[in-house]
Amino acid sequence: MSKKIITITRQYGSGGREIGEQLAKSLGIEFYDNKLLDLAAESSGIHRNHFEENDEKRTNSFLYLLSTTYGQGGVPFDDTLFFAQHNAIRKIASEHSCVIMGRCADYALRDFNNVINVFVSAPLEYRVKRAVEVYGIEQKHAENYVKRIDKQRISYYNYYTDKRWGQPQNYQLCVDSSVLGIDGSVKLIEDLVKMYYKD
Repeated sequence: MSKKIITITRQYGSGGREIGEQLAKSLGIEFYDNKLLDLAAESSGIHRNHFEENDEKRTNSFLYLLSTTYGQGGVPFDDTLFFAQHNAIRKIASEHSCVIMGRCADYALRDFNNVINVFVSAPLEYRVKRAVEVYGIEQKHAENYVKRIDKQRISYYNYYTDKRWGQPQNYQLCVDSSVLGIDGSVKLIEDLVKMYYKD
């Protein structure tokens, strides 16, 4: 296989982004997280701020859907943003090897035969601790914040795909980052990548 594509879905605070970034660096391939928003904005002509404000979130408010349509056919604005990212993900994966963070990338690339889908999780207390120490979330708000971000990601994924977020059957590898840490988790995924893409 000439191109290596790894998607990473992660629980908030599990270190999934750091794992993805280090993995891409170790493999010498492109890393797409916020950069994906830039590409989606550029290709769609929609201002990047809209992608950032609605990143991996789905608004189900009826009034919101009535007031925030975009383009012909009255397509809800957040749906337009999703499809712009969906198209950007497929374009990236068709062009070069990469690691792509979240944003239903595993679903967008479901018909590609050179993709490894990884789910990164960790116990809640571990993720709350990282939210405070690494991301600077106030201790008193940290647990609720972690749960809220996960709820948003779950809602977003379950709405736009025909799968359920976090179900093991959706991924080639599920990693508990609290067991091996960031570096160990990267090494584990890297070992799978080397075996999976072995010619």
